[in-house]
Amino acid sequence: MDAETPPDRSLSELEKRLLNEFQRDFPISPRPYAEIARRLDTDEETVLAALARLAECKYISRIGAVVTPHRAGWSTLAAMSVPPERLESVADLISARGEVNHNYEREHPYNLWFVVTGRDRDHVQEVLDEIESEAKLPALNLPMTESYRLDLGFSLKWN
Repeated sequence: MDAETPPDRSLSELEKRLLNEFQRDFPISPRPYAEIARRLDTDEETVLAALARLAECKYISRIGAVVTPHRAGWSTLAAMSVPPERLESVADLISARGEVNHNYEREHPYNLWFVVTGRDRDHVQEVLDEIESEAKLPALNLPMTESYRLDLGFSLKWN
């Protein structure tokens, strides 16, 4: 089983509801998980435990806000052409940066892609410069030129 494939196990009704009902309109409150628990007629500890299981089993990777690009800070997509024998070490170097929220391998001459975020455009460029210096490889900076709002939430069907 690879790191992307969830283990074969049945989801509880609570886990299914968490995955389906809170893709949008996540409660904005001092205790959002208590609010979710109230809506699901359970307790906060049960919700937190179920979310931890979903994360451990790779059904979810994060819970967080989606912020309109460049409203709170700056970000860019970047890519590097990394020799295959260095791919893992360069990916680890990039992942160690707090400003990088993810990276991934692609079948392409630019085989390592990542997103860098920071307080402003200059900070993002500084991070890219540091990554290039540490990796001893150039990074292709691909800043967003046009924004599209995509609703990635969808109703999940259960067998």
